[in-house]
Amino acid sequence: MIRPTGFLRAAAAASILFASALSAGAAPSMLVDANTGAVLDSEQAFQRWFPASLTKLMTAYVAFRAVQQGEVTLESPVRISAKATNEPPSKMGYPAGTVLTLDAALKIIMVKSANDVATAIAESLGGSQEAFAARMNSEAKRLGMTNSNFVNPHGLHDDRQYTTAHDLAVLALALRAQFPQYASYFSIEALGSGKDVIENHNTLIGRFTGADGMKTGYTCPAGYNLVASATRDGRTMLAVVIGATSVATRADKAADLLARGFSLPPAQGPKLWEVKAAAAEEAAPPVNMRETVCTKTAAKERREALDEKGRLVFRSAHLTGGELPTPRVTPILIGNATGPASPFMPEVERPAMIGNIPVPLPRPDYTPPVEASAKAPSDGVTQ
Repeated sequence: MIRPTGFLRAAAAASILFASALSAGAAPSMLVDANTGAVLDSEQAFQRWFPASLTKLMTAYVAFRAVQQGEVTLESPVRISAKATNEPPSKMGYPAGTVLTLDAALKIIMVKSANDVATAIAESLGGSQEAFAARMNSEAKRLGMTNSNFVNPHGLHDDRQYTTAHDLAVLALALRAQFPQYASYFSIEALGSGKDVIENHNTLIGRFTGADGMKTGYTCPAGYNLVASATRDGRTMLAVVIGATSVATRADKAADLLARGFSLPPAQGPKLWEVKAAAAEEAAPPVNMRETVCTKTAAKERREALDEKGRLVFRSAHLTGGELPTPRVTPILIGNATGPASPFMPEVERPAMIGNIPVPLPRPDYTPPVEASAKAPSDGVTQ
């Protein structure tokens, strides 16, 4: 249920209602007027949650900061390492040694949500995933994301990696306010890679009037997550929905939140940076959705919710159903990295030699997650 003063009521009564709200299936959310920073709606916004591929918003933020600080340009190289090739899906599957521009790599992680490319960005700009994660946490602290911790750049599950709806709203607002020149990265309808067309997983684009970004995420522990923005008549709304049980339900909730925001007059407060967590929320561990979304029963329910053509069915009156027009395709190319390499970029990995003969690099091992099947998507798949 959408409550315009939900944040104030939740904050006042969190110690009483917190556990019961979660057990009843309430998914954290937040709605913010991006023009004023006013919080228009909030539900369990300080509950820790696994971010899944929403993590890549912070990966992009760190990359934009590296460009801003003169370390790299959008034409700088991002090199796929042997370690990157070993990441589980979603992935592009480029062989080790492939070089992309930072521009192409950022487009790929926003649309395809490719974990191998996210790892390559981290290694190419930070020297290693660990060093890049340290930069992610430093930026999060600087932005005021007070209840987040990052250990990887892609969002594949790790118990130590968590955030909140509030902190994701802070990040999304910072991306729009500080880097408006990069807004197009979050609204790409589809990418063209050779003969393949990769469509954006954000179902609000093309279905919600004014939708202009930003990012989706999914793992079994996180559920279905979405940060969505929309602009109408000069007003921009940001909605964060995490822990939904399907692609359709996260889209429905985000659309309803955004529409409600546009229906309200401009508000002056409370501001996003002024609201604080209740003690019960700060103390609660991240919620794990695995037993809710990654069971055979849950998969069956999602299949049965599709229409006769296997398409998503939306309940929100603010979303357009049916087929969409052919998406506009943004091409991506390998190579053409003419910009300076990051000062932290590792040396090229070179195979060992026996005499003058290189020892072939071994094929990376990969064991699919337990959930990987047609009935239950793997933890690495972003939808």
